[in-house]
Amino acid sequence: MISAHSATELLQELIRIPSVNPDGAPGQNATGEKEMAGAVGSFLESCGAVVTYEEVLPQRPNVIGRFPGGHGKSGLLFAPHTDTVSVRGMTVDPFTAEIIEGRIYGRGASDTKGTMAAMLWAIFELKETIPNLNTAVAFVGLMGEEAGQPGSKHFAKAHAEEFDFAVVGEPTNLETVHAHKGCVWLELSSEGRSCHGSTPELGDNAILKMTPFIADLIKALENRLAEFVDPVLGSPTVSLGKIEGGTSPNIVPSSCRITLDFRETPQLHAAGGSPALVASILEEMKIADLIAVRVIGDSVPLYTDPAVDGIKRLQSIGSSLTTAPWFCDAGRLAEAGLPAVACGPGKIDQAHTKDEFLAISDLNAGVEFYRQFLLSFA
Repeated sequence: MISAHSATELLQELIRIPSVNPDGAPGQNATGEKEMAGAVGSFLESCGAVVTYEEVLPQRPNVIGRFPGGHGKSGLLFAPHTDTVSVRGMTVDPFTAEIIEGRIYGRGASDTKGTMAAMLWAIFELKETIPNLNTAVAFVGLMGEEAGQPGSKHFAKAHAEEFDFAVVGEPTNLETVHAHKGCVWLELSSEGRSCHGSTPELGDNAILKMTPFIADLIKALENRLAEFVDPVLGSPTVSLGKIEGGTSPNIVPSSCRITLDFRETPQLHAAGGSPALVASILEEMKIADLIAVRVIGDSVPLYTDPAVDGIKRLQSIGSSLTTAPWFCDAGRLAEAGLPAVACGPGKIDQAHTKDEFLAISDLNAGVEFYRQFLLSFA
């Protein structure tokens, strides 16, 4: 049960509830989002919302709060995520929410419990007003954003058509991110046959199957990616981020894997994305039978038309339009037909850092910003 008397105290209470995404912190006893969802749900109920929990993965629910007065009205959705990245390597206590020189420190302070606290406190302050607004208001705390986005995928499939506009919680310095690239990770692998290192002629070296083609593959991909330039986001990119193979110097390796990180524009995504592009180039290079391709992670691009009403309202209260090099749950909501943006207090530079923090002044500015946004529907 949350007993905060200010936005600052609310953020502190949220930080003190560990919600590390277990998929992004293997072997670290990460607890997931259940306790966080329960605390947020209780706070929403105290604001007058009808709260439901939808379990996406075992013990890992989305929490949804719908406010009274929305029948027959268009729908506005606030949508921060409830999970955080790992706390490994942090130089401040991740869960005490200590205040030092006007900053609240801890995991999630910036990404994205600060934004969530600002949204929730604005709702709390306007709980008597919300039923009379000219829009239905709802809030969803999305699980799993930091690894695979199962929460936003699940919510979008079930509920996207219920809303007209969504504000996803991310630290954007209160700028409106209406477009970002998608991200796809592809694992390319080659297989061989292991044997003792003293008799390599008896084996089939998987590393030597893979490595001769890597430079030419990357060059070919870079040339083809130039065909999918977006006027807002620029060109898609590819980065070779990982290579691994073998188990010991004295064993001929039976497998080799490389991982490619693609940042996709909407144009590339619409053309089949990086998996189709890689498959095509492997065929052209005549090595498709040697290299297997597997998608190990993906998110979709975001583009929301600046002309939509929700963006116009955000701009009317001082937010500027921008794009981002990172991706977020807004892409999943928009993919399902729900116009979505990311907009929240704080700076993305502090997300995932060893001493993550949010300035209290930024938090309070976020509360006032969301208040004004809600009141634009009065």
